[in-house]
Amino acid sequence: MDTLLGLRVFAAIAEHKSFSAVADRLGLSPAMTSKHVQHIEARVGARLFNRNSRNVSLTEAGAKYLQTVGPLLDGLAEAEAQLTTDTLSPRGTLKMSMPGWISNPAFAGILLAYHQLNPHVTFELDLSGRKINMVEEGFDLALRVAFNLDEGLIARKLADVTFQLVAAPSYLDRVGRPQSPDDLADAPLLAYSRVASDGRIRFGGSDGLDVRLRPVMVSGTEDILQCAAIAGMGYAMLPNWATRDDVSAGRLEVVLPRVTWPTLQIHAIYADRSYLPAKVRSFLDFLAGADGLAAAMQTRGHLNPDAEAGPQPPTR
Repeated sequence: MDTLLGLRVFAAIAEHKSFSAVADRLGLSPAMTSKHVQHIEARVGARLFNRNSRNVSLTEAGAKYLQTVGPLLDGLAEAEAQLTTDTLSPRGTLKMSMPGWISNPAFAGILLAYHQLNPHVTFELDLSGRKINMVEEGFDLALRVAFNLDEGLIARKLADVTFQLVAAPSYLDRVGRPQSPDDLADAPLLAYSRVASDGRIRFGGSDGLDVRLRPVMVSGTEDILQCAAIAGMGYAMLPNWATRDDVSAGRLEVVLPRVTWPTLQIHAIYADRSYLPAKVRSFLDFLAGADGLAAAMQTRGHLNPDAEAGPQPPTR
């Protein structure tokens, strides 16, 4: 059998998680599609897919094999494209995972600008904030502020993200506005699970002051924390990029406004490959470029440009 076609069938099934869909896409019969996979499994001596009547997923061996052959197939496709076109343009589906707070008009503008330059790239976005397996789930990129880097992945810094403590004006009218960090002790916190799940905020660096708030809600999805803060449930530590519009509209208020709140870094996480598909490489370069993520965050601005020294990111 044609081993190269078999590899393409394998990679397509890994992406679409369906034998029948790939058969239709490639113009093969379902039986022939299965035979191609069996041929590759016989060559490598391992089962590549878990299958039942409803689901198809990669085995551990299949995920490792895809990590190796996927870039080779992408490279072959682009090499073939170079033979038929004068310039190589990014194309295909760019599957990305990112935090929910990045869903805003500024980031949509970045996507629009990139798409206008690269109209053959389609975006598939996951904003759930959940932990993902990039290889097994077929993600090209993940944007993360807090992360543990798995083996075979690398991180590229894109921009700084300033977090700040906010609350609803109505809530602050009821309980009073803190005048110092000590006033926050045991206050109700709507805690982002990847930054301050235990409610602790550290001021003044490694030798500074710890203030422990009382988590009343913990979530890895920032949207619900922001909504709960607007409703008056307590304090929330959120990126100023996400809260700027609500602060400007009076739905939220910055707590201790002369304090410099923690600044973390947002990274692009992607597979450590000697070759990156053009769609991934070009979007990475666009995010890191002069009109990319850092510029968009700067445009939205910092709320406290004359802030005094304050807290540091919580330590793990």
